Amino acid sequence: MPNVTAPENCPCSSGLPLAACCGRYHNGEPAPTPEALMRSRFSAFALGLSDYVLETWHPDQRPASLLDDSLTEWVRLEILSSQQQDDAGQVHFRAIFRENNRWNALEEDSSFIRTAGRWLYVDGETAVVSLKPGRNADCPCGSGRKAKRCCC
Repeated sequence: MPNVTAPENCPCSSGLPLAACCGRYHNGEPAPTPEALMRSRFSAFALGLSDYVLETWHPDQRPASLLDDSLTEWVRLEILSSQQQDDAGQVHFRAIFRENNRWNALEEDSSFIRTAGRWLYVDGETAVVSLKPGRNADCPCGSGRKAKRCCC
């Protein structure tokens, strides 16, 4: 279920307003690169736009539906590397999220393919790790504040 009010800044951690970043792809403009598609998919997960996530999944790999992640708060995206060659692309990313007041990181090497002028997510090698920030460590949310004084 989509959020009732969209955030001003894009959830993909670009620092841009949603409308100038991933929002335009959510509204139908094709993402120009695999990285742009990955960012828009992360934002779609964060905003509860499951239709967009499914539409941007290659039909040969697309699940019939998504698992309910209503208890998941997608907090921050880090693009570790991104490349494309002709109609194929790869994006290595880390997504920080919180479930049941516990911090986690999902890291994935994702594959993309351009079909009929549109980039589509194909699949990825995924690993999820639990994060345990100490009191004096930086908060996983990316605020730059110490965990003991932030949202932990």
